[in-house]
Amino acid sequence: MARLVLASASPRRLELLRQIGIVPDAVDPAAIDESPLKAEQPHKLAARLALAKAQAAAARHPDAIVLGADTTVGVGRRNLPKAEDEATARKCLELMSGRRHRVHTGVTVIAGGRIRSRLVTTTVSVKRLTPEEIADYLASGEWDGKAGGYAIQGRFAALVKSINGSYTNVVGLPLYETATLLEAAGTRLPPP
Repeated sequence: MARLVLASASPRRLELLRQIGIVPDAVDPAAIDESPLKAEQPHKLAARLALAKAQAAAARHPDAIVLGADTTVGVGRRNLPKAEDEATARKCLELMSGRRHRVHTGVTVIAGGRIRSRLVTTTVSVKRLTPEEIADYLASGEWDGKAGGYAIQGRFAALVKSINGSYTNVVGLPLYETATLLEAAGTRLPPP
């Protein structure tokens, strides 16, 4: 069986794969420019970056099965950034407060030159956040490096009214779709 290479530096993706019994043989993050193109919508950005990451890693591992993924958060047509500082996280939280937003994850698997891709979208509804709730969440530090400035698998879960779609997509990797793509590419999945 071909080696499996994860083209992502995300510890959440690695943990999600382990949750379903998949342990990549190598982790080789693709260093690509993740900036959105002019007027690029969030779902198109996620799909494009997942493909670019997988292609970059596949060039270095041509005989492997390569998994690339990217998650974006969008409010309307607006891409929310990965929060690298508290001010950015605050802006994201204020924008999502009392609204629905969409989390998009593009997943691409390349094996034997064949490209298989899926785009998964989940709608998340956030309660109206008080200034105190925002300040408390920012103080937790969970927002650091997260798309849209939050991690649903942590304290932020208490601020989410509802989700419609894949929970693991919001964490960073839709497991059902990923497992389906990997299986189609020849990865043997462990029994549930």
